[in-house]
Amino acid sequence: MNKPLRRIAIFCGLLVLSLLIRDNWIQYVQADELKSDKDNRRVIIERYATPRGDIIVDGKPITGSKETAGSDFKFKRTYTNGPMWAPVTGYASQAFGANQLENIEDGILTGNDDRLFFRNTLDMFTGDEKEGGNVVTTLNGAAQKAAYNGLKKQGGKGAVVALDPSTGAILALASYPSYDPSSFAGNSTTTDTEAWQKLQKANNDQDPMLNRALRETYPPGSTFKVVTAAAALENELYTSADEKTDSPLPWTMPGTTTVLPNEGNIPCKNATLRVALQYSCNTVFGKVGSDLGNDKMLAEAKKFGFGEEHFTPIRSSASVFSEDMAPSEVALSSIGQFNTAATPLQMAMVASAIANDGSLMKPYMVDELQAPSLDPIEKTEPEKLSQPLSAKNAQILQSMMETVVKDGTGKNAQIGGDITVGGKTGTAQHGVDNSEKPYAWFLSYAKLADGSSPVAVAVVVEDDSAVRDDISGGGLAAPIAKNVMEAVINSKQ
Repeated sequence: MNKPLRRIAIFCGLLVLSLLIRDNWIQYVQADELKSDKDNRRVIIERYATPRGDIIVDGKPITGSKETAGSDFKFKRTYTNGPMWAPVTGYASQAFGANQLENIEDGILTGNDDRLFFRNTLDMFTGDEKEGGNVVTTLNGAAQKAAYNGLKKQGGKGAVVALDPSTGAILALASYPSYDPSSFAGNSTTTDTEAWQKLQKANNDQDPMLNRALRETYPPGSTFKVVTAAAALENELYTSADEKTDSPLPWTMPGTTTVLPNEGNIPCKNATLRVALQYSCNTVFGKVGSDLGNDKMLAEAKKFGFGEEHFTPIRSSASVFSEDMAPSEVALSSIGQFNTAATPLQMAMVASAIANDGSLMKPYMVDELQAPSLDPIEKTEPEKLSQPLSAKNAQILQSMMETVVKDGTGKNAQIGGDITVGGKTGTAQHGVDNSEKPYAWFLSYAKLADGSSPVAVAVVVEDDSAVRDDISGGGLAAPIAKNVMEAVINSKQ
């Protein structure tokens, strides 16, 4: 072979080699990246080529699929009682993607999960269409309805979380105002786009797409006093509910000339922990936090889950109890003010751990993932997260919270018969110099006659239309918690 031909042959060989390298790079190295690229329309077309699997509550689907006309996306998502379930399901939209369970479990719902490989391979041979699997939730339909309708009746903003204390299973997860995921599930440039844009504009004030139960952190106000009480008992600052505390009245916060006020003329001077929780004494719990110090208060808050994001599997924002605070700031933080902030999920976890004799279970909302054949693919097993307080101290705190409902500010949560309810109200200040209307909180749990506790609840209500003096956890939030607890109890009978 002469020299020019040899050069041409080598050059052509290099071209072929570069093509082979490029082809293998695309097929193997970049395959996953290209497959998930948001601009790869084939992937989106394939995702909506068959009906999605369903999200299940109480054995029934709360989602569905229907055929669409005039589009290369064959099926679009439908929702039953969409606004009520939106904080759980999220949305799956042909035009705007997906979020929450619809996104997290997309592989199961579309049938593309690797765990469905053998099923999909079999379908290729039989000619059957690929099917999506199901996501079975832990949610209780009656409890969710009670939570959502209670918030809707108040007419403001708010959230409710209910947990099974013994397992951590989420029984209700409601946020208001909400939105209907069906309204923009398609890809119409008119109806779906207009619905989406309307929601984006609404986000400036009402934030209907904000999952307040998991993503919003609020000052917890006096509901945080149960954490402070737990810290006092665990650190043996006080050893019983009925021991008098060292709580002068008035009490000036250390390092300041500022007197910490109580709400009204209430019996807080040297009050026992029981009386202090019953009347919600700022001076008692502020001084408890200051006496314990920042490190011990922070350690107790962390045991309850503060400072960490929680995945249910939907991510929940981290709740806050600060470090490196001055003694006066620790005092304010210990009554749920200053920098202290918590999600409704976090405060439901606090109530749950107390109800479960001090054991905090990891919260979760997916009970099982199912193949299209309904065979289980994955089952969630309850998992202990921490032990914020001993069983003995948890039972002391239970007796204190039960006094709050029987004789204190939580009477609106009482349930008749042989049901015992423990709770704590909170009216949380916010805004510069408490200029904004406060948030109304209520934490609670219910115990049956056999001593078991099937439900713990946290409720927060933001009611801008209410008269300021009428805003209280006992008045606005406790009735919602009561209805949710009753719904859970009745569903188990």
